Amino acid sequence: MNQQIKRLRPAKLFIYCIFIIAFSINANSQVRQLSLPEAQQQFVDLKFGMFIHFNIPTFMDQDWADPEAPATIFNPAKLDCNQWAKAAKSAKMSYGCLTTKHHSGFCIWDTKTTDYNVMNSPLKRDVVKEYVEAFRKQGLKTMLYYSILDTHHRLRPGHITKKHVEMVKQQLTELLTNYGEITALIIDGWDAPWSRISYEDVPFEEVYRLIKRLQPNCLVMDLNAAKYPTDALFYTDIKSYEQGAGQHISKEANRLPALSCLPINQNWFWKTTFPNTPVKDPVKLVNDNIVPFTKAYCNFILNVAPNRDGLIDNNALEALKTIGETWKDDVVSTKLPKFDAPIISTNIAKHQPASSSWSDDMWIMDFGNDDDFQTSWLSNKTVTKPWYEIDFDKCQSFNMVTIADPKQTIKKYRLEYEANGEWKTILSGESDQKIKIHRFDRMWGGKVRITIDQFTNQPSIAEFGVYNEQR
Repeated sequence: MNQQIKRLRPAKLFIYCIFIIAFSINANSQVRQLSLPEAQQQFVDLKFGMFIHFNIPTFMDQDWADPEAPATIFNPAKLDCNQWAKAAKSAKMSYGCLTTKHHSGFCIWDTKTTDYNVMNSPLKRDVVKEYVEAFRKQGLKTMLYYSILDTHHRLRPGHITKKHVEMVKQQLTELLTNYGEITALIIDGWDAPWSRISYEDVPFEEVYRLIKRLQPNCLVMDLNAAKYPTDALFYTDIKSYEQGAGQHISKEANRLPALSCLPINQNWFWKTTFPNTPVKDPVKLVNDNIVPFTKAYCNFILNVAPNRDGLIDNNALEALKTIGETWKDDVVSTKLPKFDAPIISTNIAKHQPASSSWSDDMWIMDFGNDDDFQTSWLSNKTVTKPWYEIDFDKCQSFNMVTIADPKQTIKKYRLEYEANGEWKTILSGESDQKIKIHRFDRMWGGKVRITIDQFTNQPSIAEFGVYNEQR
């Protein structure tokens, strides 16, 4: 082989070398495409990682920054992502997740979508690039955080345009194209009660499928637990729990791939008080979070906020080291049970005219499709064959129905649809689950109805969902 190479002319040798390099790069870049359950299991198997809140708020002593804060205040003069990665390694973490863009819209990568980015700050360095390189050097996986809510660019309730949606897609394309393999994308500020940006304002399914097209193995994690029930994957591949917001996983009842997050300090972004304020007890973090979560299909991510120099404070570094010394990491994470695939399509029943059999008091049919899982339609206790119905204004195609039954009162039921004035059966169901999910072949009809044949107490429905899922 070497003799053959020597006999090549210089021009041909150059072309040959280019071919070999290109082939090697392509071969090394081939990543086996995982099924979604495989990717979810691998995420759970990662067990423990580092959340890194580092952005414009770092320089304002705030978690929510002024959206008009100038890029010039972002100036971490001693930025060292290698220090972050080594600190994560010392705690036996297996990955990191960096806030590429928080709610105030400042991008800490070299983006072409806006001038409001790190390249127009005194730093003039791509922080995302340095972060992924540093963590991979330590053998750690890389994840990214991205906020849909963007107050600087006016991407907020009542002001969202097609250009905003296009900006989101372009920014996610940059992040998932220019920085190698991204294990998961944690998305925030989307369809949460406090952000009020719906999955119709910024279309969830379009964004979800874009992410999967760019990186099929990248998990999509929307931090929407404040709104959606814990019993199914509504608009996320991984169920999330923010402990500081009162969201706590049931270590006994959870059956879904999950993430629980907590800052090691009192806040997510660095504050001037952090260096002299005790961090959370590292031994308790191990015993109360990492160890039990590993047995409950849950990954724990601990936020460690770098300071204004771009470095992690000494008290946090010592705590991370103690975590690594305390946690034995000698338990294999539990294999996930079977569960329904994520719901990613628009609920076409939302806010449509609804009818029902006799309702109890004020809890009439409107509460069964109001996009609020905290309110419910409630059947009057004297009704022996309760029913609930969605009336579309035209014939619709659909292939999935969900029934949110938080009190677990509905046992046996029938789903039907009306086409050309005739009611036809979709299926008969029997389930005591809080969230009943039914996928079936696509049908067309102007109405969809559930008739409840067997129940305990007064049947109630928090949300009746109808979807036209792409398959």
